[in-house]
Amino acid sequence: MQAHLAAQDDDMWYAITDGPMKILKINKAVATTEGAPHMVEKHRSEWTAEDKKKTNLDNVEKDILYKTLDKNMFAKIKTCTTAKEIWEKLTQLCEGNDQTKENKLTVVIQKFDNAKMKSGETLAEFDERFSSIIIQLTSLGKDYSNREIALKVMRAFPREWDLKTIAMRESKDLNKLELDDLFANLKAYEFELGI
Repeated sequence: MQAHLAAQDDDMWYAITDGPMKILKINKAVATTEGAPHMVEKHRSEWTAEDKKKTNLDNVEKDILYKTLDKNMFAKIKTCTTAKEIWEKLTQLCEGNDQTKENKLTVVIQKFDNAKMKSGETLAEFDERFSSIIIQLTSLGKDYSNREIALKVMRAFPREWDLKTIAMRESKDLNKLELDDLFANLKAYEFELGI
C-alpha cells in the first residue's frame, strides 16, 4: 500500500514537473535498440483503469493548484493549460528570474554578514531573526557550514557574551553544532546573565 502511494505521489509530481503523462506501450513492430524497447503512445481504447488515472493527474494537479490561489494569482495563471505551465508561471511570479534571485541572494548574504544582536533584543528574538535569514539563504541555494553559522552567531553578540562564546569555541566541535543546539546552549547563559 505504501509503495502504491509513493508511486502515486511520484506520478503527481511528474505531472507538475514534466507535464501531462503520456500513456505508452512497447512498439512490437520496431526492433529494440541496445536493449531499450521502442515506445509508442497507447490508443485511448487500450487504456487500463490505471492509465486513465494517470492521464487525469494533470487535471487533479490543476485543481489542487487552483484551490490554493487567491483571485489575484488565479487571474495571472488562468490562461495556462497544464499543471506544469501553472507551476512554472507561479515559480516565475514568486521567485522571479535568475537576475531577481541573484539580487535577493545578495541582499540576504548582506543580512547574514551584518547580523548583530540588537540592544535590548532577547536571545529568542535574535534566534528567530537569524534563523529566518538562514532559511532565506537556503531557499535561494546558499548554504553555510555549521561552523560558519556558529562563528557568525558568536560574533553577533555584545561583549558581555564573550566569556560564553569563547568557552563554546574551545569546548564544542563547531562542525557538528546545529543552530538549534547552539541557541539552546546560549539560552542557559542568557538566564545566568539575567538578561
